[in-house]
Amino acid sequence: MARWARGEAVIERLIATGELQKVQGPAADGEPWLTKAQRTYASAVVLGATDRDSAYVLAYDAARLAGTAVLAHQGLRPTTKGGHLVVDEVLRAQFGEVFKPFRGLRIRRNELEYPAFPGDSADEAEIEKALSSADHIVKAAQKLLPSLGIF
Repeated sequence: MARWARGEAVIERLIATGELQKVQGPAADGEPWLTKAQRTYASAVVLGATDRDSAYVLAYDAARLAGTAVLAHQGLRPTTKGGHLVVDEVLRAQFGEVFKPFRGLRIRRNELEYPAFPGDSADEAEIEKALSSADHIVKAAQKLLPSLGIF
């Protein structure tokens, strides 16, 4: 399992700026993150019919946890300085289109968590799309993990 060449410059830059850090040992195991992503996704599905905003946030969290699993499996971890943005940047730099929906989920999640006006809520179509995107991202991470090595 080799280090991914695609996105290497982006990762090196993020490490140098303190937005991403290297980890090893148990912290470099993405499986627990992926398991948590799958549980979070299942919770989002359950809430989808009764609490759309919370379901959307959980769908996003499932996608973020799946992305974090991919990073962890490579011995990488976002720092508080890099946060959720770094997860998006690293996934796109290394794997491109497969993780493209993550950015939209993150942006809309922020709008729901920090609304510009009262009453800004997710509608049913948004929930369906968010759940589909999160499911796609979790499954993509699950397929990737076995082929990833330490960066």
